[in-house]
Amino acid sequence: MCNKDSKVFNMLDNMGLVSKPHRCPIPLSNDPDKIVIPTGRTPNETVKNLSYVMEDEVPHSEAQSSPLFGGHPSWKQREESFKLKSNMKVHCGFIQGGGAEMNRVDIKYVKKCKFVVASGIFDGYDLPHQPSNISLRSKELFCFLMVVDEVSLKFMRENGTVKEDRAGGKWVGIWRLVLLKHPPYDEPRRNGKVPKILTHRLFPQAQYSIWIDGKMELIVDPLLILERYLWRGKHTFAIAQHKHHRSIYEEADSNKRRMRYARPLIDLHMKIYYYEGMKPWSSNKKTNSDVPEGAVIIREHTAINNLFSCLWFNEVHLFTPRDQLSFGYVAYRLGDAFKFFMFLNCEYNSLFVLHPHTREHSSPIEWVKQLDELKKGNLKESRGGLGLFTPYPGDLDSVVLPNVTRTSKAG
Repeated sequence: MCNKDSKVFNMLDNMGLVSKPHRCPIPLSNDPDKIVIPTGRTPNETVKNLSYVMEDEVPHSEAQSSPLFGGHPSWKQREESFKLKSNMKVHCGFIQGGGAEMNRVDIKYVKKCKFVVASGIFDGYDLPHQPSNISLRSKELFCFLMVVDEVSLKFMRENGTVKEDRAGGKWVGIWRLVLLKHPPYDEPRRNGKVPKILTHRLFPQAQYSIWIDGKMELIVDPLLILERYLWRGKHTFAIAQHKHHRSIYEEADSNKRRMRYARPLIDLHMKIYYYEGMKPWSSNKKTNSDVPEGAVIIREHTAINNLFSCLWFNEVHLFTPRDQLSFGYVAYRLGDAFKFFMFLNCEYNSLFVLHPHTREHSSPIEWVKQLDELKKGNLKESRGGLGLFTPYPGDLDSVVLPNVTRTSKAG
């Protein structure tokens, strides 16, 4: 009855009553040199051609003098973006004049990158951690790209060794630094979502990418990761299940208790999702969880995956920067067209060593308990979260959020 393959075990697991180990063995192949890389690309079935809005349409009532990185998508445009068609054009960051520009030397370098391990450090919170157990084949096959802002680059120069090659490229060990000039957002957390979610926009020639957060040290060969999480099961997108939460409303409650963002804005964000039909996670849903552990993302850059990433980023741009709240919502809106593999959290914890930040991030907006505190303290972000301050075309006052029962003391 207690066998992990039994129906009883799965039922208890779905109820959140099974305590899983923090780490568990990953069923990896033995030798990166023996991995057979698939030829060609996974066919695009639903969405054939995906293009992007490049110019900002600033509303006449908007006092913003310069374009926003994520643009000013209207509620109607947002709704239309979830309706799948063969040819689609959506907002996906990188609006002209919105910031996050790359140097020419970096643009030239990344054009050669088909296989990418990507990471990012913003506002000097971390120093790059060198991956271990990387095979010679992976070192030759993958580009290891560390996206940084100017504050972080300065911090690395002062606290580490940044080398420059003949072409002007900057390196810290295996990591090729990619500088993003003019950060698009006030909040470093929101800036960090640009390379994390929009990897396909920064590195358009990449066919496969593995994202890891900047505080992590990768300890598994990336070719073995692609084989385990994508190719073996014929998946194109893989992400880990959250350790504690399965419902976005439970995750939102945790975010408020831990002061990850302004509490009334998290509530408003969740009210919009509940109004739009996003139910709390239950065992009746097709997914293991609605909440991912977003520090590792493994994907093939197919059209539907790229669309998902665009729409996921748009939610982060419009609402709170807590991307774990919006992942499950976008998956819900795309339905069966977006297929992903959500693997066990204990496997996720076996992919890396987690290092502490060099300093902890804290923003005044994270401590806000009442909306009037935003106005009095002038704490409202100027370039992100505009959907939280744009009149919503629905009666949110009548929305009562579902009750949340904490399933973990740690969460």
